[in-house]
Amino acid sequence: MILGYSNKMRILSALLFLALLPLDLRAHVPGAPREVPPTSATPNTQAPAFVLLNQEGNRFDSTTLRGKVVVLNFIFTTCTDVCPLFTANFAQLQRTLKNEPAGNVFLVSITTDPEVDSPKVLKSYAQRYGADFQNWAFLTGSESQLKQVWKGFDVRVIKKGRGLVQHTSLTTVIDRQGVRRFNFFGEKWPLKDLLRDTSALLEEKPKHNH
Repeated sequence: MILGYSNKMRILSALLFLALLPLDLRAHVPGAPREVPPTSATPNTQAPAFVLLNQEGNRFDSTTLRGKVVVLNFIFTTCTDVCPLFTANFAQLQRTLKNEPAGNVFLVSITTDPEVDSPKVLKSYAQRYGADFQNWAFLTGSESQLKQVWKGFDVRVIKKGRGLVQHTSLTTVIDRQGVRRFNFFGEKWPLKDLLRDTSALLEEKPKHNH
């Protein structure tokens, strides 16, 4: 009976600790709940425009993605928690959509650790997952540039040390007009749901400005 009470107290203490953590950062705290509620980001909001560097060290302008369905997430290469799962999911998504014309869908992975993730490091990381750079870019930049991008997507990033980062686990799906239509937080969502929503946007007819 005493042991049971002690266990209950430890569980309650742990839950209280987690309750005091910022909700959108729990996905990178060991032992934390995997469900991460949305931040202020909501569907049907315009995705911010940005200019960063891709895995080749070349300038990447997000405005060139207009007319494509974009699936975008945030990762860092030294992450051993959920980022490998996110990248593996993107690799599977890319393989599943391989028969879709490359001009229709584009994947974007943005680092949350520019100190470590140079273009060369990102390229090596991407190649380990068999990424096809024809329609998947891994992006980095200066910390000041990335801070603007993180803020634009409501992604919180806390640097704990070299190669140690806590950040909002966000995957967002953007339509051909640059509007964020679907948000996935944490990593418990099934890949089939991401594929379903991406496919739904691919089936929408492109809208033309008059």
